[in-house]
Amino acid sequence: MKKILYFSAAWCGPCKSFKPVMEQVSRELPVEFIDVDASPQLVAEYGIKSIPTVIITNNGQVSSKQAGVLTESQIKSLWSQN
Repeated sequence: MKKILYFSAAWCGPCKSFKPVMEQVSRELPVEFIDVDASPQLVAEYGIKSIPTVIITNNGQVSSKQAGVLTESQIKSLWSQN
């Protein structure tokens, strides 16, 4: 199954501005919101070095990884490419 993993934190300024975009995307695509402070094992597993980070997985395999704030259209483009 294909899904988006969204890594962020409550204290992260860019994450706060990006969260509404991800909430909008989650109305159309499967998004799992992951707080890096609450899920250090996932941070280590996916090699998260900065936040926000969006990862697209397909059957558990990473098909795309992008750090930084993206637009809704950029996220949908990544989704359709992978």
